[in-house]
Amino acid sequence: MKIVQRFLTAVLMMSAVTACAKIDPTSEPVREMGQFKLGHNVVVAENAQPGPLTRSTNAEELEKALTTAMDERLGQYDGDRLIHIGIAVDGYVLALPGVPLVLSPKSVLALTVNVWDNETQEKLNAEPRRFAVFERGAAETVVGSGLTQNKAAQLENLSRNAALKIQNWILENPEWIGLNVEDSSAEDAAQ
Repeated sequence: MKIVQRFLTAVLMMSAVTACAKIDPTSEPVREMGQFKLGHNVVVAENAQPGPLTRSTNAEELEKALTTAMDERLGQYDGDRLIHIGIAVDGYVLALPGVPLVLSPKSVLALTVNVWDNETQEKLNAEPRRFAVFERGAAETVVGSGLTQNKAAQLENLSRNAALKIQNWILENPEWIGLNVEDSSAEDAAQ
């Protein structure tokens, strides 16, 4: 019995340290986005497929959570280049409560994203970009977010992580937003 207690204590201590090392998308400093200004922020989830062992949600809840997270992360930029972002939610899993350390399912979103330039009315990415977005590692999700978070908290966590991933993808393509490659590289090195 003492071995099991020691193991559980070690796992919890390691997860607490790991949780501290993860980036919280809401506390990350504002990043240079060149001429970027968020135009249309369109999220469509009517065809989202639920994965196995998921809490139920609906298109409206998915769309609202992602739209809010995108506005929160990218709506603050006031550049001269209006960029429209379209997101299709392809699938989701909002983890159900499981058995800690035996079955601790994780939450995930599957997204397809496209970016358009308002001035040229052309899509900036040649092929749609697909993302698998997982929940942020933190003390409250180490045993599975289904045990520690309600559906709204899971959706918020996933949506904020999705917005951060999409921002990073845009920054990987600095020509889209008139950002000098040198500026983009210097910022990446600083992070």
